[in-house]
Amino acid sequence: MNSFVLTGCIGLAGSLGAVARYMTGRFIAKCSRSQFPLGTLFINVTGAFLIGLLFSLTIQKAMTPLLQSILATGFLGGFTTFSTMNWEGTQLARVGSVGQSFLYLGGSFVLGLGAVLLGMTLGRVF
Repeated sequence: MNSFVLTGCIGLAGSLGAVARYMTGRFIAKCSRSQFPLGTLFINVTGAFLIGLLFSLTIQKAMTPLLQSILATGFLGGFTTFSTMNWEGTQLARVGSVGQSFLYLGGSFVLGLGAVLLGMTLGRVF
């Protein structure tokens, strides 16, 4: 696959990831009716798990590096969102929920690392 086609595939996958993030975040916000940003937390932890799984599958030769690039860089790059996580954490602190802000940001980091490790571990099984 030439680099122009690969770039297009990554861009398309990123677009799909962004739409999936938007729809997932709205669905979770509607269901939870919480001011706590559960949608972004779920999206980022799920994305961390999936990226760990994809990289592990690629190392195990169960997935091509090309497909891994399209899915990890493209789809998961569009699906997960570091900037929104930081914005929401800041907003929680601004309205006086400093404890929830630290819980959210710290929890996102710890759960994200755990999810990557879990994905990598499960990927080794395949």
